[in-house]
Amino acid sequence: MWTEADDHLTKDFAFANFRAAFAFMTRVAFVAEELNHHPEWSNVYGTVTIKLTTHDAGNTVTQLDRDFAAACDAIMGED
Repeated sequence: MWTEADDHLTKDFAFANFRAAFAFMTRVAFVAEELNHHPEWSNVYGTVTIKLTTHDAGNTVTQLDRDFAAACDAIMGED
């Protein structure tokens, strides 16, 4: 579940290993390029944390962030 706080949408995604986590990040990177909207994210072994905010809108959550979040969920099969 995405959490909205401090003008960000944030979610941790858990994977069995680093390879699976990195494969997810690669797929998300293609979405980021398509939307021209790039996340703040981190990866530690099997966990990917994504934080979304729209800088052009004054660092607040917009529909673009919600669309990006939905795309991430779809990649995970959580749609």
